[in-house]
Amino acid sequence: MKKDLLGLEETSTEEIKFYLDTAETFKEILSRPIKKVPTLRGKTIVTLFYEPSTRTRMSFELAGKRMGADLSNISVSGSSIEKGESLKDTVRTIEAMGIDMIIIRHGKAGAPHLAAKTIKASVVNAGDGAHEHPTQGLLDLFTIQEKKRRIDGLNILIIGDIAHSRVARSDIWGITKMGGRVTVCGPPTLIPVEIEKMGVDISYSLDSILPQADVIYILRLQLERQKKGLFPSIQEYIDYYAITKERLARAKSDVLIMHPGPMNIGLEITEDVATSSHSVIEEQVLNGVAVRMAVLNYLLEEHSPLKTGNLFSKDLVSTAPMRRSE
Repeated sequence: MKKDLLGLEETSTEEIKFYLDTAETFKEILSRPIKKVPTLRGKTIVTLFYEPSTRTRMSFELAGKRMGADLSNISVSGSSIEKGESLKDTVRTIEAMGIDMIIIRHGKAGAPHLAAKTIKASVVNAGDGAHEHPTQGLLDLFTIQEKKRRIDGLNILIIGDIAHSRVARSDIWGITKMGGRVTVCGPPTLIPVEIEKMGVDISYSLDSILPQADVIYILRLQLERQKKGLFPSIQEYIDYYAITKERLARAKSDVLIMHPGPMNIGLEITEDVATSSHSVIEEQVLNGVAVRMAVLNYLLEEHSPLKTGNLFSKDLVSTAPMRRSE
């Protein structure tokens, strides 16, 4: 059994399916009056974020707390890291305190992999540079499967800054492994060279491919890229690639609108689209907690009731009662 989750590229289709199946069970727990199970009682998890985060950090923290784990956060500001301590020394020091897992977000691709090779504790990649963001990929897969009842055979359109997006890479690996078809779309300067080797199609014309999409996945427009001259102007990007109410009207009647957040309202997506009946953006946030519960459980609890197919054992039900039938 793997001790780490570093990327969906190296995660098997069977493992992905297991995460999605168990996330469904954990989401049911989140709908109960008492949203806790003691599956990770006695486990200690540390979040180590070298980059700012609100959604991902809070989602992991809630997932751990819902399962009874003890959590600690390390802020780079004011720590030994700021004084020049290396990543290897930092994770070794943390592990020496008797922790079971480190969840790492880092600006450099491969940082979680280095940590995983350095320590025996489990490591979860919460985003490394422009490489991968595997739990975001899993929650996106879970959301699509929940709404469409399948991923196999669906056309998923990913729009925006593909070149610098770790979310796009994890989504591509996950969707293609689950049988979906991915088309990436954006300005040529924001599409990676040879990305078709990942098994995707490429389009630079959003309007021509929009009607075929079952899912429209919109990436955040990283405004810092504009300063580097990777596309002529913000307005031109809006004209060619923003998902507006007018564009949405030309899409399939049951198309899903997704976004990893945070959104630049009025730039890559308009508010009326973000709040439309097609949007599942808020559900992605809730699903993130359920998926991360599944990940923590899989990596930390070898003998949990989930592994034996008995998540609703007498002990667990007594601490997290089911809702009464209506």
